[in-house]
Amino acid sequence: MLTLLLISRVLAGLLIGVTALSVVQSARWWIRIWDFPRPQIMVGLVIAGGIELWADAEAGAWIAAACALAAGWQLRRIFPYTRLARSEMPMPAAGNADRCFCVLSLNVLQTNRNYGATLQLLERVDPDILLLMETDNGWADALAPTLGRYPHVLSCPLDNLYGMILATRLPMADDRIVVDPLGIPAMTAQLTAPGGQPFRLLALHPLPPVPGQDSEERDGTLAQAALRAAQTRLPVLAVGDFNDVAWSHTSRLFKRIGGYLDPRIGRGTYATFPARYVMLGWPLDHLFVTPEFAMQSLQVLEPVGSDHLPITAKLCLGPRPPGNDAPPPPSEDDRDDVKEILEDAHEAGALPTPERAL
Repeated sequence: MLTLLLISRVLAGLLIGVTALSVVQSARWWIRIWDFPRPQIMVGLVIAGGIELWADAEAGAWIAAACALAAGWQLRRIFPYTRLARSEMPMPAAGNADRCFCVLSLNVLQTNRNYGATLQLLERVDPDILLLMETDNGWADALAPTLGRYPHVLSCPLDNLYGMILATRLPMADDRIVVDPLGIPAMTAQLTAPGGQPFRLLALHPLPPVPGQDSEERDGTLAQAALRAAQTRLPVLAVGDFNDVAWSHTSRLFKRIGGYLDPRIGRGTYATFPARYVMLGWPLDHLFVTPEFAMQSLQVLEPVGSDHLPITAKLCLGPRPPGNDAPPPPSEDDRDDVKEILEDAHEAGALPTPERAL
């Protein structure tokens, strides 16, 4: 009993500590990594608090109360990504089938050489917009026959784990590949949906916060992309492996500044990483849309040898669909946060000059 109580109190102390740490707004990797496992931390806090009440109801009550408070904070952050929350977008939405198209996004894992599984997936899904990340020259060669069936391809194969390939059969214009000073590419293009409505596509795969690597590049890339969406008059689709979870401050800020809706709200996390333990994982692969889009479906697909799972959606674009919640305008605090994030990213040498920004 004493051993169990000791373990419980050490666990409670650690989990309460990292919960407090995650509240701090900092780009330090050892702070930002605690944004990711919020569901797991919440469960750990509930278990530790329960053990305290069971093993030492009198002395453990204060520890249990602290665990409950910390667990409540974690729940507040992840609650929108549960089925108890109200959704932002109806799904499936009413819409004309002739205005719809399919999107598929996948981080292939550069060292994964099971090309056949991915090629079979692409053959079966046959997306109108295909975004593949961590693509090196080996992947580019293996994908060449499939990519040859798309009239428009942006290809930036790299051996640094951040190569990117975008292929589409939708009409494309004003396309650009922007590589930041750290060698990380992003892509942007104007596409035209079936039915003739143009929209802006942003494809992103910034760096994650890991030991020795803080989050300035990731946060700055997301802030830039949010501003790009806010400044364009077109509908915007933002997709990719953001190396960030949907409930983090940076993702929520990205959503508010860009005026995006998130189809996962009210439906679940749609976790994509790690592929082998996705029930314990996180939603790192994202698909955000502005309110002009209607959502017919959103799915996380089967594993194909990568550490990420593919995510696919069917979207329609025409007259603004009923039921899409209008996103609230960003606050002055949001604008100040974005300005500070961009300044920090430029000072860290993690973003290109403004004239070459995404």
